Amino acid sequence: MPDRPNAAAAGFLAMAFVIVGLAGIFGTYAAPVPLGRALRREAVLDKVLAAAAMPDAAARLAALRPALGQGAAAVLEGSGTLEQRVARERARLQGRAAAESAAVGARLRLLIGIATLAAAIMGVAMLGLGRRAP
Repeated sequence: MPDRPNAAAAGFLAMAFVIVGLAGIFGTYAAPVPLGRALRREAVLDKVLAAAAMPDAAARLAALRPALGQGAAAVLEGSGTLEQRVARERARLQGRAAAESAAVGARLRLLIGIATLAAAIMGVAMLGLGRRAP
């Protein structure tokens, strides 16, 4: 009775497609990471501009140094006005976020493509094995 549907094979094939869906779901957690980082860093740059307008600006700016990370020296000690330095750092952060976003997108597309191909191969193998049974 090779033409009769096999519940185990159908379940296995369904799980192959579930794996692809899970890869996509996991991707939804990774995709917004570059945007979240960029928004947090831009908020710090906004705090830098606000701190510069306060009476105790030097102490407030020094307190923000750890939050600025790698861009601290460029923002707090670079050439030009503070507004110009913040604008340069903001442009750098946006470029970096765009590059990170593109890299994450490429990795996610590769992951989902590989999972889809693997599921298709498993499905074809299961259908082929079911037809060869005596």
